[in-house]
Amino acid sequence: MNSRKTKLVPRYALLVFFSLIVLLPISGLFLGAFKTDTQLIQGPFSLPQSWNLENFRQAWFTGRFNIFFKNSVIVSIAVVITSVFLSVLTGYAFGLLPMPGKKWLFPLVLLGYMVPFEAVIIPLYHFLDLLGLRDSYWALILPQIGLSVSFGTLWMTSFFENAPRDLVDAAAMDGCSRWQSLWRVLWPLAKPSITTLVVLIFMWTWNEFLLALVLIQDETLRTLPVGLAFFQGKYSANIPLLAAGALIVAVPTVIVYILFQRFFIRGMLGGAVKG
Repeated sequence: MNSRKTKLVPRYALLVFFSLIVLLPISGLFLGAFKTDTQLIQGPFSLPQSWNLENFRQAWFTGRFNIFFKNSVIVSIAVVITSVFLSVLTGYAFGLLPMPGKKWLFPLVLLGYMVPFEAVIIPLYHFLDLLGLRDSYWALILPQIGLSVSFGTLWMTSFFENAPRDLVDAAAMDGCSRWQSLWRVLWPLAKPSITTLVVLIFMWTWNEFLLALVLIQDETLRTLPVGLAFFQGKYSANIPLLAAGALIVAVPTVIVYILFQRFFIRGMLGGAVKG
């Protein structure tokens, strides 16, 4: 037992070392958001003399982060709900149902995930402009749904392909339709995978920058990442104010991960309940 613990010491030491590398900049950002310029000169990792929220208030109202936050919430909720619902349906269809042309249709669906936004941003700009959707929430929601559903289809198909067939067959023998089998039998088993998908899509949508930068020129429709970029250009000399703005952008994703951490880890490590 002692020899085993001795072997684990270097591994834990290495983990602690890399954790410190990651956490030190974050701690400096967190502490800096509560300081003034004068206090910041004393050292990036020193505790603030008083935990002042003035930087957050100024970023929230003067920097219009209240508007950017609302826009990010609207876009993220719409993309997450729609993408997860469609991904469950398409994953169920590709994973369990007999479909003609499945081998050809599945790679076609995955094209939305394999082709990056950078490659299609110019034609997408002109297409949405032609439809009159540029400078609207739809310009942010619809393309991200396309990307998210492509990945979600791959993710959920993997789950349903490994789902216990005995349960599905037993549900069919009990008179359950395919729709009932999906929502009453497979949905509870898929919760870890679905929760992981929710967290991933939320983080991608919340942090999306290029799409919002190119397709949105109206300042009142900007999301937080783009708003932070313009905010940085305007207040580049005010480090505590920028730190407060960066925390406003980062905190929601941290909260979502903490809330769903248990399911997220289960979904990443195991995901499906294999028969």
